[in-house]
Amino acid sequence: MAEEKKEKWLGYVAVTTIVFAVCATLSTFKGGQYSTRAVLSQSKATNQWAYYQAKDMKQYLHELQKDALDLSLLNAGKGGEGYAKAVADKTKAYAAKIEKYEVQKEEIKKQAEGYDAAIAQAQAHSGAFGMAIIFLQIAILLSSIAALMKIQSVWYGGLAIGAIGLVYFANGFFLFL
Repeated sequence: MAEEKKEKWLGYVAVTTIVFAVCATLSTFKGGQYSTRAVLSQSKATNQWAYYQAKDMKQYLHELQKDALDLSLLNAGKGGEGYAKAVADKTKAYAAKIEKYEVQKEEIKKQAEGYDAAIAQAQAHSGAFGMAIIFLQIAILLSSIAALMKIQSVWYGGLAIGAIGLVYFANGFFLFL
């Protein structure tokens, strides 16, 4: 009679071990997928921030040129009215380019910050799946030991740890923790 009772719980051990193994496998795939997504987003963010810096440098050069022209406009009386008008026109052109760069930088910054947010989210998902793998692997190990040694209390410990792993597994999808 006692032998039948052991056999029954060993069937449950097998089922729970399979559930833990499937969830651990899915966690591995999803964690890898989110890790790849984080790396790709990091590359895109780096490119956007470099583009932002390039625009910032161009804007700065135009600001320097505009400042130089503003200073030369103070001496425009020596060059005549035509010179003063030419300098004023060039100053306006530089001011327009500076404004254009400012608008472009804002757009680039928004895109780069979007990639940064995508990195953070992908890392959060990946981290949750990583924790799930750890707990699920320990649960599988304890369930295997329980089945081999026929110690039901070890299986209960595996169930508890596996439950934690399943919570992290669900968290990998929904990020509720």
